[in-house]
Amino acid sequence: MTSSVLIAFAMTLLAGISTGIGGVVVALKSTIGDRFLAGSLGFSAGVMVYISLAELLPAGIDALDQGRAILGFFGGVALIAVIDKLVPHDINPHESIQGDEDKRAQAMRRAGVITGVAIALHNFPEGFATFMSALADPYLAIPIAVAIALHNIPEGIAVAVPLREATGRRWWAAGWATLSGLAEPLGALVGFLILAPFMGPTTMGYSFAVIAGIMVFISFDKLLPNAIATGHHHYSVYGVMCGMAIMAVSLMLLP
Repeated sequence: MTSSVLIAFAMTLLAGISTGIGGVVVALKSTIGDRFLAGSLGFSAGVMVYISLAELLPAGIDALDQGRAILGFFGGVALIAVIDKLVPHDINPHESIQGDEDKRAQAMRRAGVITGVAIALHNFPEGFATFMSALADPYLAIPIAVAIALHNIPEGIAVAVPLREATGRRWWAAGWATLSGLAEPLGALVGFLILAPFMGPTTMGYSFAVIAGIMVFISFDKLLPNAIATGHHHYSVYGVMCGMAIMAVSLMLLP
């Protein structure tokens, strides 16, 4: 039993920290121009919106019913909107980021941190699910872990790009991208030790729906406005479509 738990945890850990690959991709790029920034922020929004509407919300509907899942979705929207309003204005600027480097850096830092938190929340139950499937059958769980690792790479990019733009510290941003993926093994550990008796379909369903609402709100309130404010609207749209396409392919790989 001990060896099975260790194998399942190792698979979950490797799948989770693949967000770090996305962070390394961002760190290795020598400069981040406005076009790349617009496309990358759009890409991040596309990743999060597609995950939310194609994976998380449908999972919530399957576990609950359409009415309760939609209630959970907009509950997540309301929750993050209230949190956003409660943050003091001096660290939560909503003005255009063009022409003011301090506000631009501030907005990017905030976008990166909130994106990292949202992706970590998304990865927490995902890690628990990966761990449980690996515990049941490690061989059948291998393609699941590989597919999750692949679709965690763009999630790492989503966290690293705004943080690097805000601070200029490329490897620091890559490190935070990696940390966001550690929510998966953390979810596995907490789920196994504490939450397993309580993590029924209803709890998981509400979790998925609420997280979907949070991620969609962040995409429209933080990532896309910052992308468009670079002055390269079309690049941000191209990024959105590219992010959605890559996430669609990665989700198709999931058994």
